[in-house]
Amino acid sequence: MKRGVADAVERCTRFLDAVFPRPRAFEVRLWDGTVLPADGAVRWTMVVNDPGGLRRMFTPPLEPALSDAYVSGAVDAQGDLTACLEVVDEVRRVLASPGDALRAAALWRALPRGSDDGPASGAATARLGGRSHSRERDRAAVTHHYDLGNDFYQLFLDRRMVYSCGYFAEGVSDLDTAQERKLDHVCRKLRLRTGERLLDVGCGWGGMLIWAASHYGVSGVGITLSQRQEELARRRVEEAGLAGQVEIRRMDYRDLEPASFDKVSSIGMFEHVGRKQLPGYFAAVHAALRPGGLFLNHGVSRAGARPDLLRPLAAPFRALLLGKTNLTRAVFPDTELVPVSEVNAVAEAGGWEVRDVENLREHYAETLRHWISRLERNEEEAVALVGRPTYRLWKLYFAASARWFDTARINLCQTLLARPGEGGGVALPRSRADLYAPAARHAEAVHGRADDARAA
Repeated sequence: MKRGVADAVERCTRFLDAVFPRPRAFEVRLWDGTVLPADGAVRWTMVVNDPGGLRRMFTPPLEPALSDAYVSGAVDAQGDLTACLEVVDEVRRVLASPGDALRAAALWRALPRGSDDGPASGAATARLGGRSHSRERDRAAVTHHYDLGNDFYQLFLDRRMVYSCGYFAEGVSDLDTAQERKLDHVCRKLRLRTGERLLDVGCGWGGMLIWAASHYGVSGVGITLSQRQEELARRRVEEAGLAGQVEIRRMDYRDLEPASFDKVSSIGMFEHVGRKQLPGYFAAVHAALRPGGLFLNHGVSRAGARPDLLRPLAAPFRALLLGKTNLTRAVFPDTELVPVSEVNAVAEAGGWEVRDVENLREHYAETLRHWISRLERNEEEAVALVGRPTYRLWKLYFAASARWFDTARINLCQTLLARPGEGGGVALPRSRADLYAPAARHAEAVHGRADDARAA
């Protein structure tokens, strides 16, 4: 090994030992072939493809630097991509001690520089103008996300193209079945009955409405801001023979007609509404639902306040060191996560009654792992469609999201809301037993015994 290379390797080794003290559950492979072994079983391998890879990876602010280094290919992770994100928590622990942080900073300054230390990763980033969550900007954010094309989403989604978490009930391990179970879980919670009219807010490619119309005999309307989703959803509705029963519209939730629907679902949409717009969102759906009706609001929420590992450091220093990850902004700009307690308090202030809340965060973590696996299996086609940096960006976004669900930084909550009718009437049974009844008995209740629920 040449002396210059050996010196660079030694500096990288010292830095890694300081930031990730042994025992380590991952191995490191440097650009010259040097391998720093794991202690015990290897969970994943950090691959540093360039002498300046570590410097680039740990340049403050750290969270954006870590993602940029991976997306650009300066560093790579082989094995479980979700597990590799544990390094972020390891770094946070080091930075919790001012002495350890200063020691790591001194070793970072000694790291070798690469041939290209620039920040550009090559992945497309959103450039949105106008007021946040205005109609025009919301449409632009959706367009940025879905302009990757329907063919790209088909590479990792299930056959029904359900773009939200599956429901991995006992004995379910495949994504297609999990998504069907989730759609049915939503339909059961809404107590859908033959002849009812269902609104699906943020209908995606029509999966929810097609399932509800086919299995529960409802008619319905789905709304989306995405032209690409609208086009494919309409085609899928026609292919399912439901063109006279299900309608897909490209429209904003703020333009909904009053008192037009018996039930409403919103699956994976409200996190894009924005905190300040939540009262208007709940008011628009409330007005569109007939008195006595039900609304299933399903989406990602942020966990409440948690202990800060970096509390000993001053707030400006923490912000300088860590920054904020740019993953969500790059993939789906203007997403704003709000604690579910706050979301439901806003709903209650708008006249809704909270009837049930279920947290499915473990189900979403498992769903994301399926999406990563499917995307990896279709890597060649994905790269041809969107380019390698964007492919890597989405893999990292899915892995980071799975990690956030695993560690309870974010949640996936289904909240069943009711708009009480005259005298407070709501069409709900007194127990949840019907949600878990065998399919045959449930079908009998849906198609043959609707009177009891309607009379409530």
